[in-house]
Amino acid sequence: MKEFRKRRDCYAVFFVIGIVLTLIFAMNLMLVAAFISGMGSFILFIILVRQHLLLRDANLIWDNPILTVSSSIIIKSEGKKWEAEKTIFSTFGILMGSKIYKWGSEGVHGVRLKSILIDRERIHLTFGDLKKTICVEMLHGMADKQAVLDVQKRLLYETGVSAMISGW
Repeated sequence: MKEFRKRRDCYAVFFVIGIVLTLIFAMNLMLVAAFISGMGSFILFIILVRQHLLLRDANLIWDNPILTVSSSIIIKSEGKKWEAEKTIFSTFGILMGSKIYKWGSEGVHGVRLKSILIDRERIHLTFGDLKKTICVEMLHGMADKQAVLDVQKRLLYETGVSAMISGW
C-alpha cells in the first residue's frame, strides 16, 4: 500500500511542478516551452489518475481481506514462477506485493476467479482471462477441518466460486 501511495504522491508532485512551469513559460511568452511543458503535464495527469485508480483498487482489496499470507508462489500460464512477499486475497481481487489482479470488473472478457482448491497446507487459486491464466499457491495455516469449511463457505458467499477441499 505504501508503494502505491508513494508513487501516486510522486506523480502528483511532478504534475504540480509541470503546471507551475507551464504557467511561468506562458507568462514570459515562451510559447513553445509552455506547450511542451503543458503536454508533459497532461501526460503526468493521465498517469496520476491511473495511479490513483490503482491505489483505490488496492485499498478495496486491503480493506476486505478473506485471507492474508506472508508469502505466496505465483505460476503464470507461460511457465514463469516467482514469489510474492505479502499476499492479500479478497472478494474483489488479489494483491501480491505490488501487483493487483481484480476480478469481475471488466465484464465477460476480464479477469475471473476460476477455481479454488484447499489442501492440508495450501490454498491454490486459479484466475485469469481468455488469454492468460495465473495460479497462486498460499500457505493457509488452518489446522482443523471446521476452519477450512468456514473458509469454503465464506469463499462461496463472497466470490461465487465453490472451493474444492482435498486431503482432509
